[in-house]
Amino acid sequence: MTYDTAARLTEILLALSFIQQGLEHLVRFRKEQILFGVRITLSLLVIAGLGGPWPLVGLALSSLVFLQRFQGPYNGGSDRMGLLALWCLTASRLLPGLKAQEVAFGYLGAQLILSYFISGWVKVLNPDWRSGRALRDVFQFSTYPVTEDLRRWADRPWVMLAMSWAVMLFELIFPLSLFSQPSLIVALVIAASFHLANACLFGLNRFFWTWLSVYPAILWLQGRIF
Repeated sequence: MTYDTAARLTEILLALSFIQQGLEHLVRFRKEQILFGVRITLSLLVIAGLGGPWPLVGLALSSLVFLQRFQGPYNGGSDRMGLLALWCLTASRLLPGLKAQEVAFGYLGAQLILSYFISGWVKVLNPDWRSGRALRDVFQFSTYPVTEDLRRWADRPWVMLAMSWAVMLFELIFPLSLFSQPSLIVALVIAASFHLANACLFGLNRFFWTWLSVYPAILWLQGRIF
């Protein structure tokens, strides 16, 4: 995958994730309607490829307004990754010289690798994750409207333990998938399936679309390094 193709795919997927988030807020207060309406408009321009890098610049500048309006990233980790992707893409389009542009874009791919590894490292240091209790609490006390059948999974401690260690081990060994493109593709399919399951079961749909938008960056980075 070439740099131009990977960057363009990331732009489109990220813009789609912004549109999906924005549509959730068009029924809110007028100030929020304006903010998200501007984001949706700029995202449509990015998808259409109109205006060169300037719609991306507009999205980056508007993200500062979002940070001030919501006193930080609106929705935690997914918004942080979205902001990182947006600013890396903007930098990669504005910096002079191909090498500088590739560094900015490659930084995004490297951060995706770290996001999985650090998440696994934090979990494995937590005794509640090692025992399966943390995941059990997620199923049992989720604030999202999940079914009672799903909550009953919390009553299966061995299943929770196995699932906890499966998640932790996958996240910890994720960087090893970079050594070959087939292994990276398999790892990304597993990761995407994990995010999709969380979206379907617990309503964490933002993580799925935001992380998916960054996958072209890591695919390009793997080809660039190896």
